[in-house]
Amino acid sequence: MKRGYSKNRNTMFDYTIMTFLVLLSIAILYPFWNQVVLSFSESSSTTGLGISLWPETWSLDAYKFIFGYGDVARAYFNTILRTVLGTTIIVAVTVLAAYPLSRPDLPYRGFFMGLFILAMFVAGGMIPDYLLVKSLGLLNTRWALLLPRALNVTYVIIMRNFFMSISKEIEESAVMDGATPFQVLWKIILPLSKPIIVTIALWAAVYHWNEWFHAQIYIQNSSLDVLQTLVRKMLIDVDPSRMQSQISGIGAQASELLLTNVRAATVMVSIGPIVLVYPFAQRYFIQGLQLGAVKG
Repeated sequence: MKRGYSKNRNTMFDYTIMTFLVLLSIAILYPFWNQVVLSFSESSSTTGLGISLWPETWSLDAYKFIFGYGDVARAYFNTILRTVLGTTIIVAVTVLAAYPLSRPDLPYRGFFMGLFILAMFVAGGMIPDYLLVKSLGLLNTRWALLLPRALNVTYVIIMRNFFMSISKEIEESAVMDGATPFQVLWKIILPLSKPIIVTIALWAAVYHWNEWFHAQIYIQNSSLDVLQTLVRKMLIDVDPSRMQSQISGIGAQASELLLTNVRAATVMVSIGPIVLVYPFAQRYFIQGLQLGAVKG
């Protein structure tokens, strides 16, 4: 009797947990799906109250307005280029900083780690950063968005911890076979560190894709505008009271387009590529994050 009661109790507990997780997933996914529905809906479908799981009347006017506002294609190209280059630079710099700090034979390793940790809590601020970028001649160049954020101390510490979790016997056997430190890093450490590298790359890509503040400060040339900056300018310029005149040039009807639709469409345009990339990196993301936080 006790065994059957315990089994039934465990089954009820499992069903309760699954029900809770399903409801939690719906609560998380619905706001995103709601933005998808709003972006493809007419204003008559969005002004009423209630839950809408599918557009009553399909409309592309919000997307017409967005792609008719400015050079979105160029902004997309600038954002993709920035994300690819920025992610590559961050991963490369993080690896080159974390690997020496993970080696116990590094002279003054504790001192260097102290400098890195100090940099996490002490920063110059926006004005010194701007003056530094200006003095280096990086204003109105892509490098102003890439080089100042090439090193993230948090990423270095996480990757260092991951490197320290790798068996030292593997490195020692490679050294005994005549491998140099760079050969050990390239042929042994990096292939074993794919989870943490993908994790850091995903974080860096999300940062560069979403970041707009430094682009707003350092870039005045409109041909170098990134997508987030263009979207921000558009949302600031859009005035609901002047919606009729603002959309008259794109072939849309004012009665069929509201600011709500435009905002929802900008969300879809902005986050689409990242949402598509994330599922392919998710399996490495969790594994790398767990292993990178094990050893201090």
